[in-house]
Amino acid sequence: MDPPSPSTPGMLLRPPVFRGMKVLDRSVFRKAVDLAALKVDPKNLGLIRKECAQDLLRVPRIAPIVKHDNGKVILLKLGVTPEDLSPLQQKTKELIAKNNAEIIPYKFEVDYSFWTVDDILSSILPESLLGETPGGYTAVGHIAHLNLREQYLPYKYLIGQVILDKNPTLRTVVNKLDAIDTVYRNFKMEVLAGDDDFWVEQSESGCRFQFDFSKVYWNTRLHTEHDRLISLFQRGEAVCDVMAGVGPFAVPAGKNGVIVLANDLNPDSYKAMVNNISLNKIAYTKAYNMDGRAFIHHAAAELEELAQGPPIENPFKKRSRTKPRQPVEVVSIPPTFQHYVMNLPASALEFLDAFKGVYHTRRHLFKPHTTAELPMIHVYCFTKEDPPTQDLLGRIKEALGWEMKEEEVRMHYVRKVAPMKDMYCCSFRLPAEVAFAAKDAQYVDIVPPTTTTTTTTTTEQRTGLRAESAKRPIV
Repeated sequence: MDPPSPSTPGMLLRPPVFRGMKVLDRSVFRKAVDLAALKVDPKNLGLIRKECAQDLLRVPRIAPIVKHDNGKVILLKLGVTPEDLSPLQQKTKELIAKNNAEIIPYKFEVDYSFWTVDDILSSILPESLLGETPGGYTAVGHIAHLNLREQYLPYKYLIGQVILDKNPTLRTVVNKLDAIDTVYRNFKMEVLAGDDDFWVEQSESGCRFQFDFSKVYWNTRLHTEHDRLISLFQRGEAVCDVMAGVGPFAVPAGKNGVIVLANDLNPDSYKAMVNNISLNKIAYTKAYNMDGRAFIHHAAAELEELAQGPPIENPFKKRSRTKPRQPVEVVSIPPTFQHYVMNLPASALEFLDAFKGVYHTRRHLFKPHTTAELPMIHVYCFTKEDPPTQDLLGRIKEALGWEMKEEEVRMHYVRKVAPMKDMYCCSFRLPAEVAFAAKDAQYVDIVPPTTTTTTTTTTEQRTGLRAESAKRPIV
Protein backbone atom coordinates (compact mmCIF):
# COMPACT_ATOMS: atom_id res chain seq x y z
CA MET A 1 0.00 0.00 0.00
CA ASP A 2 1.30 3.45 -0.88
CA PRO A 3 2.01 5.80 2.12
CA PRO A 4 -0.55 8.55 2.72
CA SER A 5 0.02 11.69 0.71
CA PRO A 6 1.34 14.65 2.79
CA SER A 7 -1.67 16.61 1.59
CA THR A 8 -4.34 14.22 2.89
CA PRO A 9 -6.40 15.26 5.94
CA GLY A 10 -4.88 12.49 8.06
CA MET A 11 -1.32 13.66 7.48
CA LEU A 12 -2.16 17.33 8.06
CA LEU A 13 -3.34 16.39 11.55
CA ARG A 14 -0.20 14.39 12.36
CA PRO A 15 3.26 15.68 13.23
CA PRO A 16 6.42 14.29 11.62
CA VAL A 17 7.29 10.80 12.87
CA PHE A 18 10.54 10.13 14.79
CA ARG A 19 10.19 6.70 16.38
CA GLY A 20 12.41 5.89 19.34
CA MET A 21 13.34 9.47 20.27
CA LYS A 22 14.35 9.60 23.93
CA VAL A 23 15.72 13.13 24.17
CA LEU A 24 13.15 15.70 23.10
CA ASP A 25 14.13 17.75 20.05
CA ARG A 26 11.41 20.33 19.53
CA SER A 27 12.93 21.69 16.31
CA VAL A 28 12.02 18.59 14.28
CA PHE A 29 8.29 19.12 14.65
CA ARG A 30 8.03 21.91 12.09
CA LYS A 31 5.71 21.14 9.22
CA ALA A 32 4.40 23.00 6.15
CA VAL A 33 1.31 22.07 4.14
CA ASP A 34 0.39 23.57 0.78
CA LEU A 35 -3.21 24.81 0.72
CA ALA A 36 -5.40 27.04 -1.41
CA ALA A 37 -6.92 30.21 0.05
CA LEU A 38 -9.71 32.51 -1.04
CA LYS A 39 -8.87 36.22 -1.14
CA VAL A 40 -12.05 38.31 -1.01
CA ASP A 41 -13.22 41.77 -0.09
CA PRO A 42 -13.00 41.96 3.76
CA LYS A 43 -16.67 42.90 4.02
CA ASN A 44 -17.62 39.58 2.36
CA LEU A 45 -15.59 37.32 4.69
CA GLY A 46 -18.56 36.51 6.91
CA LEU A 47 -20.86 35.77 3.98
CA ILE A 48 -18.38 33.44 2.27
CA ARG A 49 -17.64 31.62 5.52
CA LYS A 50 -21.34 30.99 6.11
CA GLU A 51 -22.41 30.08 2.56
CA CYS A 52 -19.35 27.96 1.72
CA ALA A 53 -18.82 26.24 5.06
CA GLN A 54 -18.60 22.75 3.50
CA ASP A 55 -15.71 23.82 1.27
CA LEU A 56 -13.57 25.45 3.95
CA LEU A 57 -10.68 23.82 5.80
CA ARG A 58 -12.14 21.94 8.78
CA VAL A 59 -9.26 20.88 10.99
CA PRO A 60 -9.19 21.10 14.81
CA ARG A 61 -7.17 24.03 16.19
CA ILE A 62 -6.98 25.71 12.75
CA ALA A 63 -9.28 28.66 12.10
CA PRO A 64 -10.44 28.86 8.44
CA ILE A 65 -9.83 32.62 8.32
CA VAL A 66 -6.15 33.59 8.75
CA LYS A 67 -4.00 36.66 8.34
CA HIS A 68 -2.20 37.11 5.03
CA ASP A 69 -0.05 40.10 4.03
CA ASN A 70 -2.07 43.11 5.23
CA GLY A 71 -5.43 41.39 5.20
CA LYS A 72 -7.16 38.04 5.72
CA VAL A 73 -7.89 35.02 3.55
CA ILE A 74 -10.18 31.97 3.84
CA LEU A 75 -8.50 28.55 3.76
CA LEU A 76 -10.14 26.04 1.44
CA LYS A 77 -10.42 22.33 2.08
CA LEU A 78 -7.64 19.91 1.20
CA GLY A 79 -7.46 18.85 -2.41
CA VAL A 80 -8.28 22.31 -3.78
CA THR A 81 -5.51 24.14 -5.66
CA PRO A 82 -5.52 27.44 -7.58
CA GLU A 83 -5.39 25.36 -10.76
CA ASP A 84 -8.05 22.80 -9.78
CA LEU A 85 -11.36 23.94 -8.25
CA SER A 86 -13.20 20.74 -9.08
CA PRO A 87 -13.53 19.58 -5.43
CA LEU A 88 -15.63 22.70 -4.66
CA GLN A 89 -19.43 22.72 -4.67
CA GLN A 90 -21.12 24.56 -7.51
CA LYS A 91 -22.56 27.14 -5.10
CA THR A 92 -19.04 28.01 -3.91
CA LYS A 93 -17.75 28.37 -7.45
CA GLU A 94 -20.61 30.75 -8.28
CA LEU A 95 -19.94 32.88 -5.20
CA ILE A 96 -16.24 33.07 -6.07
CA ALA A 97 -17.10 34.28 -9.59
CA LYS A 98 -19.78 36.69 -8.38
CA ASN A 99 -17.42 38.35 -5.85
CA ASN A 100 -14.39 38.38 -8.16
CA ALA A 101 -12.51 36.42 -5.50
CA GLU A 102 -8.96 35.28 -6.12
CA ILE A 103 -7.68 31.78 -5.40
CA ILE A 104 -4.09 31.96 -4.15
CA PRO A 105 -1.59 29.38 -2.88
CA TYR A 106 -1.10 29.41 0.90
CA LYS A 107 1.61 27.59 2.84
CA PHE A 108 0.30 26.64 6.28
CA GLU A 109 3.20 26.23 8.73
CA VAL A 110 3.15 24.75 12.23
CA ASP A 111 5.81 23.88 14.81
CA TYR A 112 6.10 22.02 18.14
CA SER A 113 3.74 24.44 19.86
CA PHE A 114 0.84 23.42 17.59
CA TRP A 115 0.72 19.73 18.45
CA THR A 116 -0.99 18.18 21.49
CA VAL A 117 0.62 15.82 24.01
CA ASP A 118 -0.95 12.81 22.27
CA ASP A 119 0.18 14.09 18.85
CA ILE A 120 3.81 14.32 19.96
CA LEU A 121 3.92 11.06 21.91
CA SER A 122 2.21 9.09 19.15
CA SER A 123 4.90 10.25 16.71
CA ILE A 124 7.94 9.37 18.83
CA LEU A 125 7.02 6.25 20.82
CA PRO A 126 7.56 2.83 19.21
CA GLU A 127 4.50 1.52 17.37
CA SER A 128 4.28 -1.35 19.84
CA LEU A 129 3.46 1.20 22.60
CA LEU A 130 0.74 3.07 20.76
CA GLY A 131 -2.14 0.99 22.13
CA GLU A 132 -2.58 3.66 24.79
CA THR A 133 -0.75 6.96 24.75
CA PRO A 134 0.56 7.65 28.28
CA GLY A 135 -0.38 11.33 28.28
CA GLY A 136 -2.98 11.09 31.05
CA TYR A 137 -2.24 12.45 34.51
CA THR A 138 -3.85 13.71 37.69
CA ALA A 139 -3.26 17.38 38.49
CA VAL A 140 -2.55 18.32 42.11
CA GLY A 141 -1.85 22.03 42.30
CA HIS A 142 1.10 22.68 39.98
CA ILE A 143 2.04 18.95 39.89
CA ALA A 144 1.09 16.42 37.22
CA HIS A 145 1.03 12.96 38.81
CA LEU A 146 1.65 10.01 36.45
CA ASN A 147 1.52 6.29 37.13
CA LEU A 148 3.46 4.98 34.13
CA ARG A 149 3.39 1.33 33.19
CA GLU A 150 6.71 -0.50 32.97
CA GLN A 151 6.87 -0.51 29.17
CA TYR A 152 6.88 3.32 29.09
CA LEU A 153 9.66 3.80 31.66
CA PRO A 154 12.50 4.06 29.06
CA TYR A 155 10.70 7.15 27.74
CA LYS A 156 9.59 8.59 31.10
CA TYR A 157 11.65 11.80 31.01
CA LEU A 158 10.58 12.58 27.47
CA ILE A 159 6.93 11.93 28.37
CA GLY A 160 7.25 14.17 31.42
CA GLN A 161 8.79 17.01 29.43
CA VAL A 162 6.11 16.93 26.74
CA ILE A 163 3.35 17.04 29.37
CA LEU A 164 5.09 19.95 31.09
CA ASP A 165 5.52 21.85 27.80
CA LYS A 166 1.87 21.51 26.85
CA ASN A 167 0.30 22.52 30.16
CA PRO A 168 1.24 26.06 31.21
CA THR A 169 -0.33 25.70 34.69
CA LEU A 170 2.07 22.88 35.58
CA ARG A 171 5.55 23.32 37.03
CA THR A 172 6.38 19.73 38.03
CA VAL A 173 5.73 16.27 36.55
CA VAL A 174 6.21 13.22 38.79
CA ASN A 175 5.85 9.47 38.42
CA LYS A 176 4.70 7.16 41.19
CA LEU A 177 7.41 4.66 42.14
CA ASP A 178 5.69 2.26 44.53
CA ALA A 179 2.42 1.31 46.16
CA ILE A 180 0.70 3.58 48.67
CA ASP A 181 2.03 3.12 52.21
CA THR A 182 -0.89 1.60 54.15
CA VAL A 183 0.13 3.37 57.38
CA TYR A 184 0.78 6.98 56.30
CA ARG A 185 -0.87 6.81 52.84
CA ASN A 186 2.00 8.35 50.89
CA PHE A 187 4.26 6.97 48.19
CA LYS A 188 7.68 7.57 46.70
CA MET A 189 7.81 9.55 43.48
CA GLU A 190 10.36 10.66 40.90
CA VAL A 191 10.50 14.08 39.27
CA LEU A 192 10.41 13.59 35.48
CA ALA A 193 10.38 17.26 34.47
CA GLY A 194 10.23 20.69 36.02
CA ASP A 195 10.85 21.93 39.54
CA ASP A 196 11.62 19.67 42.48
CA ASP A 197 8.82 21.32 44.47
CA PHE A 198 6.10 19.26 46.17
CA TRP A 199 4.41 21.99 48.22
CA VAL A 200 1.07 22.58 46.49
CA GLU A 201 -2.16 24.48 46.90
CA GLN A 202 -5.34 22.82 45.69
CA SER A 203 -8.91 24.14 45.66
CA GLU A 204 -11.83 21.80 46.32
CA SER A 205 -15.35 22.08 47.75
CA GLY A 206 -14.99 25.84 48.08
CA CYS A 207 -11.88 25.52 50.27
CA ARG A 208 -8.12 25.90 49.85
CA PHE A 209 -5.76 23.08 50.79
CA GLN A 210 -2.00 23.33 51.17
CA PHE A 211 0.28 20.32 51.71
CA ASP A 212 3.50 18.55 50.72
CA PHE A 213 2.31 16.07 48.09
CA SER A 214 5.31 13.80 48.70
CA LYS A 215 4.36 13.28 52.36
CA VAL A 216 0.55 12.99 52.41
CA TYR A 217 -2.28 11.40 50.44
CA TRP A 218 -4.42 13.42 48.05
CA ASN A 219 -6.47 12.23 45.09
CA THR A 220 -8.09 14.94 42.96
CA ARG A 221 -10.30 12.33 41.29
CA LEU A 222 -12.21 11.85 44.55
CA HIS A 223 -13.62 15.38 44.67
CA THR A 224 -17.08 14.21 43.56
CA GLU A 225 -17.14 11.58 46.30
CA HIS A 226 -15.98 14.12 48.88
CA ASP A 227 -18.84 16.43 47.90
CA ARG A 228 -21.37 13.59 47.97
CA LEU A 229 -20.58 12.58 51.53
CA ILE A 230 -20.28 16.17 52.80
CA SER A 231 -23.78 16.84 51.45
CA LEU A 232 -25.13 14.24 53.91
CA PHE A 233 -23.91 16.24 56.92
CA GLN A 234 -26.34 18.82 58.30
CA ARG A 235 -25.46 22.08 59.98
CA GLY A 236 -25.07 21.57 63.74
CA GLU A 237 -24.42 17.82 63.46
CA ALA A 238 -21.20 16.27 64.76
CA VAL A 239 -18.92 14.19 62.55
CA CYS A 240 -15.93 12.06 63.58
CA ASP A 241 -13.41 11.81 60.72
CA VAL A 242 -11.16 8.95 61.80
CA MET A 243 -8.66 8.96 58.89
CA ALA A 244 -8.98 12.58 57.81
CA GLY A 245 -5.81 13.13 55.78
CA VAL A 246 -5.31 16.84 55.12
CA GLY A 247 -9.03 17.52 55.60
CA PRO A 248 -10.97 17.02 52.32
CA PHE A 249 -14.07 16.04 54.34
CA ALA A 250 -13.36 17.84 57.61
CA VAL A 251 -12.55 21.34 56.35
CA PRO A 252 -15.52 21.85 53.95
CA ALA A 253 -17.91 20.25 56.46
CA GLY A 254 -16.67 22.61 59.17
CA LYS A 255 -17.14 25.51 56.80
CA ASN A 256 -20.77 24.44 56.45
CA GLY A 257 -21.37 24.63 60.20
CA VAL A 258 -20.80 20.95 60.98
CA ILE A 259 -18.89 20.11 64.19
CA VAL A 260 -15.94 17.92 63.11
CA LEU A 261 -13.34 16.12 65.22
CA ALA A 262 -10.79 15.01 62.62
CA ASN A 263 -7.79 12.73 63.06
CA ASP A 264 -4.87 11.37 61.07
CA LEU A 265 -1.97 9.18 62.17
CA ASN A 266 0.44 10.73 59.66
CA PRO A 267 2.15 13.70 61.40
CA ASP A 268 2.54 15.53 58.08
CA SER A 269 -1.15 15.10 57.26
CA TYR A 270 -2.04 16.35 60.75
CA LYS A 271 0.14 19.46 60.35
CA ALA A 272 -1.33 20.18 56.93
CA MET A 273 -4.87 19.74 58.29
CA VAL A 274 -4.21 22.18 61.13
CA ASN A 275 -2.92 24.68 58.58
CA ASN A 276 -5.91 24.11 56.27
CA ILE A 277 -8.34 24.67 59.13
CA SER A 278 -6.65 28.00 59.85
CA LEU A 279 -6.24 28.89 56.17
CA ASN A 280 -9.98 28.54 55.59
CA LYS A 281 -10.93 30.20 58.91
CA ILE A 282 -12.89 27.20 60.17
CA ALA A 283 -14.25 27.53 63.70
CA TYR A 284 -15.96 24.14 63.93
CA THR A 285 -13.21 21.63 63.05
CA LYS A 286 -10.55 20.32 65.42
CA ALA A 287 -7.53 18.25 64.39
CA TYR A 288 -5.85 15.33 66.17
CA ASN A 289 -2.80 13.12 65.60
CA MET A 290 -3.68 9.70 67.05
CA ASP A 291 -4.10 6.05 66.23
CA GLY A 292 -7.49 5.59 64.53
CA ARG A 293 -8.83 2.91 66.89
CA ALA A 294 -8.00 4.93 69.99
CA PHE A 295 -9.44 8.07 68.40
CA ILE A 296 -12.86 6.46 67.89
CA HIS A 297 -13.23 6.13 71.67
CA HIS A 298 -11.37 9.32 72.52
CA ALA A 299 -13.55 11.44 70.22
CA ALA A 300 -16.80 10.05 71.65
CA ALA A 301 -15.67 10.99 75.17
CA GLU A 302 -14.33 14.40 74.18
CA LEU A 303 -17.46 15.38 72.23
CA GLU A 304 -19.63 14.63 75.25
CA GLU A 305 -17.36 16.83 77.34
CA LEU A 306 -17.41 19.65 74.79
CA ALA A 307 -21.21 19.50 74.66
CA GLN A 308 -21.34 20.39 78.36
CA GLY A 309 -19.65 23.72 77.64
CA PRO A 310 -21.02 26.84 75.91
CA PRO A 311 -22.04 26.90 72.23
CA ILE A 312 -19.34 27.71 69.67
CA GLU A 313 -19.08 31.24 68.37
CA ASN A 314 -17.75 31.72 64.85
CA PRO A 315 -15.32 34.67 64.95
CA PHE A 316 -14.69 34.35 61.22
CA LYS A 317 -18.29 34.88 60.09
CA LYS A 318 -18.46 38.07 58.02
CA ARG A 319 -21.01 40.56 59.24
CA SER A 320 -22.99 42.81 56.96
CA ARG A 321 -21.89 46.44 56.99
CA THR A 322 -25.51 47.46 56.53
CA LYS A 323 -26.58 45.38 59.54
CA PRO A 324 -23.95 46.08 62.24
CA ARG A 325 -26.18 44.63 64.97
CA GLN A 326 -26.35 41.26 63.23
CA PRO A 327 -25.96 38.52 65.92
CA VAL A 328 -22.79 36.45 66.18
CA GLU A 329 -23.10 33.01 64.57
CA VAL A 330 -23.44 30.37 67.28
CA VAL A 331 -23.62 26.57 66.94
CA SER A 332 -24.42 24.24 69.83
CA ILE A 333 -22.34 21.09 70.23
CA PRO A 334 -24.33 17.81 70.31
CA PRO A 335 -23.14 15.18 72.81
CA THR A 336 -23.02 12.40 70.22
CA PHE A 337 -21.82 11.97 66.66
CA GLN A 338 -24.27 11.65 63.79
CA HIS A 339 -21.59 10.33 61.40
CA TYR A 340 -18.24 8.53 61.48
CA VAL A 341 -16.07 8.75 58.33
CA MET A 342 -13.35 6.13 57.73
CA ASN A 343 -11.49 6.95 54.52
CA LEU A 344 -8.65 4.43 54.42
CA PRO A 345 -9.84 1.99 51.73
CA ALA A 346 -6.94 -0.43 52.05
CA SER A 347 -7.65 -1.22 55.71
CA ALA A 348 -10.52 0.87 57.17
CA LEU A 349 -12.82 -2.17 57.49
CA GLU A 350 -10.36 -3.66 59.97
CA PHE A 351 -10.92 -0.69 62.30
CA LEU A 352 -14.62 -1.49 62.77
CA ASP A 353 -13.74 -3.62 65.78
CA ALA A 354 -12.99 -0.38 67.68
CA PHE A 355 -16.71 0.50 67.77
CA LYS A 356 -17.39 -2.29 70.25
CA GLY A 357 -18.50 -0.54 73.43
CA VAL A 358 -17.85 2.99 72.14
CA TYR A 359 -21.07 4.13 73.85
CA HIS A 360 -21.08 1.48 76.60
CA THR A 361 -21.65 4.02 79.40
CA ARG A 362 -23.62 6.48 77.28
CA ARG A 363 -26.84 4.63 76.51
CA HIS A 364 -28.75 7.53 78.10
CA LEU A 365 -27.66 9.83 75.24
CA PHE A 366 -29.73 7.92 72.66
CA LYS A 367 -33.29 6.83 72.02
CA PRO A 368 -35.53 6.22 73.88
CA HIS A 369 -33.94 8.54 76.48
CA THR A 370 -33.38 11.31 73.87
CA THR A 371 -34.26 11.86 70.21
CA ALA A 372 -30.72 10.98 69.07
CA GLU A 373 -30.11 7.90 66.92
CA LEU A 374 -26.90 5.92 66.85
CA PRO A 375 -24.42 7.30 64.29
CA MET A 376 -24.03 6.34 60.66
CA ILE A 377 -20.71 4.69 59.76
CA HIS A 378 -19.26 5.52 56.34
CA VAL A 379 -16.33 3.18 55.70
CA TYR A 380 -14.35 3.09 52.44
CA CYS A 381 -12.93 -0.14 51.10
CA PHE A 382 -11.62 -2.00 48.07
CA THR A 383 -13.05 -5.18 46.62
CA LYS A 384 -12.19 -7.47 43.73
CA GLU A 385 -15.60 -9.17 43.74
CA ASP A 386 -18.39 -8.38 41.27
CA PRO A 387 -21.01 -8.09 42.62
CA PRO A 388 -19.35 -7.00 45.88
CA THR A 389 -22.25 -7.59 48.27
CA GLN A 390 -21.28 -10.88 49.92
CA ASP A 391 -17.59 -10.01 50.08
CA LEU A 392 -18.19 -6.67 51.81
CA LEU A 393 -20.91 -7.97 54.14
CA GLY A 394 -18.61 -10.80 55.20
CA ARG A 395 -15.70 -8.48 55.93
CA ILE A 396 -17.94 -6.07 57.86
CA LYS A 397 -19.22 -8.95 59.99
CA GLU A 398 -15.71 -10.24 60.67
CA ALA A 399 -14.42 -6.85 61.85
CA LEU A 400 -17.55 -5.49 63.54
CA GLY A 401 -18.41 -8.72 65.30
CA TRP A 402 -22.02 -8.37 64.20
CA GLU A 403 -23.84 -9.54 61.08
CA MET A 404 -25.40 -6.72 59.07
CA LYS A 405 -28.27 -7.55 56.74
CA GLU A 406 -27.95 -6.62 53.08
CA GLU A 407 -30.76 -4.05 53.32
CA GLU A 408 -29.02 -2.36 56.27
CA VAL A 409 -25.87 -1.49 54.32
CA ARG A 410 -25.74 0.93 51.43
CA MET A 411 -22.83 0.08 49.12
CA HIS A 412 -21.99 3.14 47.04
CA TYR A 413 -19.68 2.55 44.07
CA VAL A 414 -16.92 5.20 44.05
CA ARG A 415 -14.53 4.32 41.22
CA LYS A 416 -12.46 1.62 39.54
CA VAL A 417 -8.87 1.73 40.78
CA ALA A 418 -7.60 -1.21 38.69
CA PRO A 419 -9.04 -3.58 36.07
CA MET A 420 -10.18 -6.01 38.79
CA LYS A 421 -10.38 -3.68 41.80
CA ASP A 422 -13.19 -1.28 42.76
CA MET A 423 -13.59 1.26 45.55
CA TYR A 424 -16.82 1.41 47.56
CA CYS A 425 -18.26 3.37 50.46
CA CYS A 426 -20.31 1.20 52.82
CA SER A 427 -22.78 3.17 54.97
CA PHE A 428 -24.77 1.66 57.83
CA ARG A 429 -26.10 2.65 61.23
CA LEU A 430 -23.98 1.46 64.14
CA PRO A 431 -25.87 -1.48 65.74
CA ALA A 432 -26.89 -1.02 69.39
CA GLU A 433 -25.51 -4.50 70.13
CA VAL A 434 -22.06 -3.20 69.16
CA ALA A 435 -22.25 0.37 70.47
CA PHE A 436 -23.46 -0.58 73.98
CA ALA A 437 -21.39 -3.75 74.39
CA ALA A 438 -18.68 -3.99 77.04
CA LYS A 439 -15.49 -2.22 75.97
CA ASP A 440 -12.37 -4.14 75.11
CA ALA A 441 -9.73 -3.71 77.81
CA GLN A 442 -7.50 -1.51 75.63
CA TYR A 443 -10.18 1.21 75.46
CA VAL A 444 -11.48 1.15 79.07
CA ASP A 445 -9.23 3.93 80.35
CA ILE A 446 -9.57 6.31 77.36
CA VAL A 447 -10.84 9.69 78.52
CA PRO A 448 -10.54 13.12 76.90
CA PRO A 449 -7.20 14.57 78.07
CA THR A 450 -7.01 18.19 79.09
CA THR A 451 -6.18 20.27 76.00
CA THR A 452 -2.95 22.23 76.26
CA THR A 453 -2.49 25.25 74.03
CA THR A 454 -0.21 28.19 73.72
CA THR A 455 -1.41 31.66 74.63
CA THR A 456 -4.57 32.46 72.67
CA THR A 457 -6.47 35.60 71.83
CA THR A 458 -9.76 36.50 73.46
CA THR A 459 -11.59 35.43 70.30
CA GLU A 460 -9.98 31.99 70.42
CA GLN A 461 -10.93 31.59 74.06
CA ARG A 462 -14.58 32.17 73.13
CA THR A 463 -14.36 29.58 70.35
CA GLY A 464 -14.93 26.04 71.60
CA LEU A 465 -13.03 24.27 68.78
CA ARG A 466 -9.89 26.27 68.10
CA ALA A 467 -8.23 26.03 64.71
CA GLU A 468 -4.89 25.86 66.53
CA SER A 469 -5.65 22.44 68.06
CA ALA A 470 -3.29 20.96 70.56
CA LYS A 471 -1.21 18.19 69.05
CA ARG A 472 -2.28 14.80 70.33
CA PRO A 473 0.32 12.12 71.10
CA ILE A 474 0.41 9.13 68.77
CA VAL A 475 -1.00 6.24 70.77
